[in-house]
Amino acid sequence: MAIARNAGGAGSGGAGPALTTQAAEASRRAVLSGPQEAQGSPEAAQGHGSPDSHDSYDVVVIGGGPAGENAAQYAIAGTGMTAAIVEGELMGGECSYFACMPSKALLRPLEVAAASRSLPGLRPAELDAPALLERRDRWASHYDDAGQVRWAQGAGITVVRGWGRLAGERRVAVSGPAGERVLLARQAVVLATGSRPVVPDPLSEVAAWDSRDATAVQEVPVRLVIVGGGVVACEAATWMSALGSEVTMLVRGPRLLSTAEPFASQIVAESLAGLGVRVLTGARVSAASRPRRQDRPALGRLHGGPVSLEVARGGVRESIEADEVIVATGRRPLLEGLGLESVGLSAEDVVSGRMPQWLDAVGDASGGAPLTHMGKYQARVVGERIAARATGREPEPVAGDVPVPRVVFTDPQVASCGLTEAQAREAGLEVATAQVAYTSAAGAALLRDDARGRAQLVVDRAARAIVGATFVGPEAGELIHAATIAIVGEVPVERLRHAVPAYPTASEIWLRLIESLPAELLHPDRS
Repeated sequence: MAIARNAGGAGSGGAGPALTTQAAEASRRAVLSGPQEAQGSPEAAQGHGSPDSHDSYDVVVIGGGPAGENAAQYAIAGTGMTAAIVEGELMGGECSYFACMPSKALLRPLEVAAASRSLPGLRPAELDAPALLERRDRWASHYDDAGQVRWAQGAGITVVRGWGRLAGERRVAVSGPAGERVLLARQAVVLATGSRPVVPDPLSEVAAWDSRDATAVQEVPVRLVIVGGGVVACEAATWMSALGSEVTMLVRGPRLLSTAEPFASQIVAESLAGLGVRVLTGARVSAASRPRRQDRPALGRLHGGPVSLEVARGGVRESIEADEVIVATGRRPLLEGLGLESVGLSAEDVVSGRMPQWLDAVGDASGGAPLTHMGKYQARVVGERIAARATGREPEPVAGDVPVPRVVFTDPQVASCGLTEAQAREAGLEVATAQVAYTSAAGAALLRDDARGRAQLVVDRAARAIVGATFVGPEAGELIHAATIAIVGEVPVERLRHAVPAYPTASEIWLRLIESLPAELLHPDRS
């Protein structure tokens, strides 16, 4: 499935062909140029609505990603209140243009192609790299946010272009194309500024790629090093190896996906090895240099000449040269430059929730799970609370500890929710586990003739309820919401025995798991 690359093999280095259109490249340049050029269309540049002479709204949200959009929408829905979203880049945020959507647009065709090779009666699909990246651009709306601005208009939300920061209580200063202005918030200000990549030394000096460059790839590096072993690193290794890169992953810990069940990490490691990815665990970059680096690199293109890395691993040092490096070592809340000091707050106050009633933080900016779906949930809670306060209603009660569903879109997928077995035991729970092969259900085995994987439930014996679940296999992401419902609802496992899965579907794995639990949990009346 690899595309053609520069002649001369790995030793010659460099990049494969440029793979995207002039229009897409122009859109990317606009994104990086700041709010004035990142508009997408005249309509988007104008935003929606004309603020009154005092530039005042009931709710002002700083940041127009999914969490910010949801906070604004839920805060004013059905209340007659007004809201403004201040956004310096693209309405829709990181997820829409540089993370969730483009990465999954890249990965899904690769998953289907792999399945085609395992199913008799089909010709194995071949990779058309330009078409794949065009699909990516289409799902990223060609880096044009006009559609999101129209959505805001329909929801009664004003879009204010520029970079927002607090300038005192209920005051937001905006630096944008039209200069400086101040917005007044009568009810609430919501921080929804997202997060930024963590780039450890010495990699901060080599103009390495981050996740934006990886999802917006235009030039395919022949030799690619990915520093990190989490979700972004594993997914990027999948699509970059398919596009033709020779990928080496440098993982500081003992395994990939360190917060997942160990069996899930092992299956993903074996899968990546099958794609030709070299995974080095216990590896730390001790030195990095790039003699020819670009100071203003184009998104998704090589950021200069080759990168030389010194890697320490188990007392042994190794020199690695790569044409590009992706740093995927985590993210931190983007709270710098937000004017927190103007209201006597620090970043630590924000992530710990120590804020005045008129101020909230949602999504990545809050320090919670950096996942779009959790940010949207949090934004809904905050938005409804703002609306309730403004209209004199009591806010609806909210669950104190919501389990976090996660999906890693490798091949096979890893889907999980709640606690791992180790986490449950560390929390002091007495647990029982059930684990079965993914192919123990006929419906799951039918998905692919090379299907592999495992599934596991972690059950709190005292409550006789599921506290964690992990599924590894084809389409595993489609199974995890049932686990989320069971965990949130604290459904006793003896009742889950009566939830009959359709046959033959992958959901039958649930029956296999429940049947594998100890009898005293399934028949408490007999114990």
